[in-house]
Amino acid sequence: MAALRHRRPELSPAVSTTQDGTAPGAAPGTARGTAPGTVAVLGATGCVGRSVCDELLRTGHRVLGVARNPAPHTRTHTFAALDVAATAPERLAGLLDRHGVGTVINASGGWGTTAEEMRHAHIDLVERLADGCAATSRRVRIVQMGSIHEYGPVPDGVLIDEHRAPGPLTAYGLTKRTGSEHLLAQTRAGRVDGVVLRAVNVCGPHTTAASFLGAVVARLRALRPGDVLTLDVADARRDFVDVRDLARAAVAAVHAPVTGLVVNIGRGEAVPMRALVEALIHAAGVDGTSVRLNSAEVASKGGGWTCADIRFAARVLGWRPTVPLSASVRAMWETAAGTTSLEVS
Repeated sequence: MAALRHRRPELSPAVSTTQDGTAPGAAPGTARGTAPGTVAVLGATGCVGRSVCDELLRTGHRVLGVARNPAPHTRTHTFAALDVAATAPERLAGLLDRHGVGTVINASGGWGTTAEEMRHAHIDLVERLADGCAATSRRVRIVQMGSIHEYGPVPDGVLIDEHRAPGPLTAYGLTKRTGSEHLLAQTRAGRVDGVVLRAVNVCGPHTTAASFLGAVVARLRALRPGDVLTLDVADARRDFVDVRDLARAAVAAVHAPVTGLVVNIGRGEAVPMRALVEALIHAAGVDGTSVRLNSAEVASKGGGWTCADIRFAARVLGWRPTVPLSASVRAMWETAAGTTSLEVS
């Protein structure tokens, strides 16, 4: 499928120490004399959290999944039912200490439908999480799954790097940015060991129906013989990363020297939304005459253009995307239909 790639000169991101003198390279869990332990994943039942748990297990980590309610796939690891945003920090600290947690990956949150919901998911939760981690018996690393939307809209053709000043205009971008900045402030204060991964749009297995592509999958699955589906597709180009690649970045951040940093995660490609939808139609095996694609104005939270500069991620995480978008789109369709084992080389 068509894609655009843009290059800019190498950057030299600043690396700082925390206020208590801990170097960015210090391993999580070491500030109070304790070795890194179990990795807790908040939002373990969601698309991103599920993939992060899978990657942690695949790479030999002990996992504590945390979400408000369990799901069938959480049976593969230890699980705790908890609404972190509504939990006293002392209770959260007790849970983390009981399970020997040295790192928390915050993969919770969502688009939400109201400003209140987004504040609860993206600000209140991060504040409780930071306070809870600071109250544990060890120095805890927090890997915050942030969003490229924290930067706000950019002109077409601009490659978004970590030096770009955030300027979100939507409630989603504003609340995600506020949560990320709170974590970074707590890190500078020496209370936690935080890093923010600002991820682009996610695709791949188990993608939520709340996303545009997930909604397209649901509508394609509902097609019956003789039906004609009309889809309005924005004239936009956006960066998409497979959720399994995003999970690998999160696991890399568990151990990498990234304290206090923001790291952009994406494919570094701006792909036409129409091309992605056409790839989904092809993966679904749907007759092209059964779907009509109408061009539409950009009206979503995603904006008309996103393209992440991912060179810093390669430098500090040793990470690059590996899953082709064609394989990602196919996995999105197959998991929705329950027909694949999701093996990716």
